[in-house]
Amino acid sequence: MSHRPSSGLAAVSTALLAMSRHLEVRDVLKTIVASARELLDAEYAALGVPDDHGGFAQFVVDGVSDEQWKAIGPLPRQHGILAAMLHKAEPERLADVREDPRFEGWPAAHPEMSDFLGLPVRDGDEILGALFLANKRCPKENGGCGFTAEDEELLSILAQHAAIALTNARLYERSRELTIAEERSRLAHELHDAVSQKLFSLRLTAQAAAALVDRDPARAKGELQQVAVLAAEAADELRAAVVELRPAALDEDGLVHTLRTHIQVLDRAHTARVTFESPGTRALPAAQEEAVLRVAQEALHNALRHSDAGLVTVSLTRAGQGARLTVTDDGRGFDPRTVRSAGRHLGLVSMRDRAGGVGGSLTVTSAPGEGTTIEMEVPGG
Repeated sequence: MSHRPSSGLAAVSTALLAMSRHLEVRDVLKTIVASARELLDAEYAALGVPDDHGGFAQFVVDGVSDEQWKAIGPLPRQHGILAAMLHKAEPERLADVREDPRFEGWPAAHPEMSDFLGLPVRDGDEILGALFLANKRCPKENGGCGFTAEDEELLSILAQHAAIALTNARLYERSRELTIAEERSRLAHELHDAVSQKLFSLRLTAQAAAALVDRDPARAKGELQQVAVLAAEAADELRAAVVELRPAALDEDGLVHTLRTHIQVLDRAHTARVTFESPGTRALPAAQEEAVLRVAQEALHNALRHSDAGLVTVSLTRAGQGARLTVTDDGRGFDPRTVRSAGRHLGLVSMRDRAGGVGGSLTVTSAPGEGTTIEMEVPGG
């Protein structure tokens, strides 16, 4: 990073574009902090989102190593200057934060800070958080250096757009939570319909076998074999539903590992062969990885439940700075126009919405008797 202060429209534009590329709240917070620190050429930057208990629900820093941050200890409380900014919602620009009467010290591992600039991040009357910068990097003639009125104006512009980006990210996460709830409801209905039918058939077949044991043992044996088949199918339905209901470990395992694990389970649970390959892919932003995973799950659901496929192949490959997901089956296929006109979308609308929501695209290629290919491309970060 340069030790010259960034200034001008180009620098502000770069910072704002960086914020607008992310949809996850945590990613937005990190981008705001990094953009503010680079824009004003500060040594340290932080952004705190308050909770309702006198602390911070989230506190993101830039300029402090992971080891140093762990040594500092628990998240700070809302006291001193932090509390003043969150409650008065006014900027704070100080030549030396340590000389301010509200200063209450910091933990032993905390870096030394002097000049300080802080601004609230507001959405109307609601204070979403507070943005802090410390130790402006500039020549210190006679010990004099610090943030200027121009710096405060630049940070104010950034804070206004940060509020928009943070509000949008929160709305996105709430929307995603609703989508997840809707998917769980859909799966619950499918589980009820599919498994209930299987169990009902299982019960009737078992009753028939019991009635035939004495007078027609051969037919009873056939009915019992059918019981075994129905029980296996019911187990498959349950196993597939549990896989889809289980939250994906994207944060811990990454997209490739999560997809591979999901597909291995589906391959064991279904009679169709399900394969996966992922040569040379790279990590994507959290929102893109979430969208790719959900589209893959929906496409696999369609292929395994509706297409009578014998083989389903999934590939995740690099596409520029982003990625391309391809799900292909050798099943019965369909006419996409007929599906739309009949009002049955097979999840195509939600898949297109997911792709479009992260700046990507989705194409569906299918015809009766020729299988189906679903291809999704998403940009990188």
